[in-house]
Amino acid sequence: MTIELADGTRRTELWRLMTSLLDAQSYPAHELIALYHRRWQAETCYFSMKSTILDGRVLRSRTVPGIEQEVYALLTVYQALVRTADDLVTAQPGLSAERVSMIVLLNAAADQIVAAHGIAPDGPVDLVGAIGRAALAGLLPKSRRRRLKACVRKRNSKYTFTTGKHPRTAQTYTLHFEMIKEGGLDTTNGG
Repeated sequence: MTIELADGTRRTELWRLMTSLLDAQSYPAHELIALYHRRWQAETCYFSMKSTILDGRVLRSRTVPGIEQEVYALLTVYQALVRTADDLVTAQPGLSAERVSMIVLLNAAADQIVAAHGIAPDGPVDLVGAIGRAALAGLLPKSRRRRLKACVRKRNSKYTFTTGKHPRTAQTYTLHFEMIKEGGLDTTNGG
């Protein structure tokens, strides 16, 4: 697998895909590899829900249907907040999405629901709205966002620190890979 970053950095590594999806016609390896990268978008969503919307609380339901309902409601709220942030970025050219605070959006949305003010607007609907105006008033500074620290800090890591091996800024990338079928590189275990 070779990853080429926008700045020209190129890194090639040998990866082995282990899966229980053995039908290569139904589940081509290149699709499974692409799915792995998209999986992290879902992980980011779950982290945001746990740290922002739930704020350390646990789900209350004691039944499977109740838990499903709570998770669906959390996903719906998260999607609504993300769409609101997207509307703000669209309505305010030059505004970076990283400056929109999910906590401010959540609190403004909760205030709107409790106050029930402006639910049915009298005039034309504004793309920003009351929640958006609150978010614009509480924009995060232009400086780089600090990552939330874990509640429990691990003392030792089994991974070595790799200073200088990875870029410090986010970049677009291109993923290239060559599939090596059975009998290619590893023939030690009959494979």
